[in-house]
Amino acid sequence: MPIYVMLTTLTSEGRKTLKDKPERIKEVNQEVEKMGVRILQQYAVLGPYDFVNILDAPNNEAISKVAVELGSRGTVQTTTLPAIPVEDFIQAVKR
Repeated sequence: MPIYVMLTTLTSEGRKTLKDKPERIKEVNQEVEKMGVRILQQYAVLGPYDFVNILDAPNNEAISKVAVELGSRGTVQTTTLPAIPVEDFIQAVKR
């Protein structure tokens, strides 16, 4: 399945939710999995983004659904990037 990198930034509401209930992260992860997207890795980071998520999704439509669903809640903003394994990239460049 394709791999995606999702960068998320908490909104003011999201920071409040996280402060009051940090385990909410795990609940959201379960919701994402129910939408057919697997979370391979997840990191809290410092800088312009709050989290980096490495996701495995069947297609662009599935990852788009996750991004819209999470964004519609008003607690996070997402940036989603398709990730190409380096070996696949090298082969594509050689063609």
